Amino acid sequence: MPRQIANDSAPSILCLDLGTRTGWALHDDGATFSGSITFRPGRYEGGGMRYLRFHRWLIDLLANTRRAKLAQQAAPIDAIYFEEVRAHAGTDAAHIYGGFLATLTSCCEQRGVAYQGVPVGTIKRYVTGKGNADKAAVIAAIRARGFDPADDNEADALAILLWVTETNGGVR
Repeated sequence: MPRQIANDSAPSILCLDLGTRTGWALHDDGATFSGSITFRPGRYEGGGMRYLRFHRWLIDLLANTRRAKLAQQAAPIDAIYFEEVRAHAGTDAAHIYGGFLATLTSCCEQRGVAYQGVPVGTIKRYVTGKGNADKAAVIAAIRARGFDPADDNEADALAILLWVTETNGGVR
């Protein structure tokens, strides 16, 4: 169940845990929505289909949020934050992450949406107190905050969102 984060006048923020299974958390108009979505290519599709699906999903999300906000004369998504991964388990994971990152950043640049990466250790340290916490610890910490993530991807996106909203994006 989504939990409302304080400060209803806060900017609209989208947080992403990039990957074939992308976790997302959106804070908009004082409410928080989250989930995860899979961009795995089908059996008879090329590997680039995951990026096309991600691009289409992101554009639809930005357009729908923008349209809904224009009807209320409010601002669209103000910023997108994503988990900035510096080390990957394997070459394929690194290539896939790079493709999602390139798709995200080019989409943001094209539409004038601010974006920023947040290091994995920063996110984990913020929600668990330990920069090298495992997935179960992050999920438990997010559940302790009143959320019910379906998987570790959604939990990571929510952790980024909490870090952004509670620390003002790390700005002191």
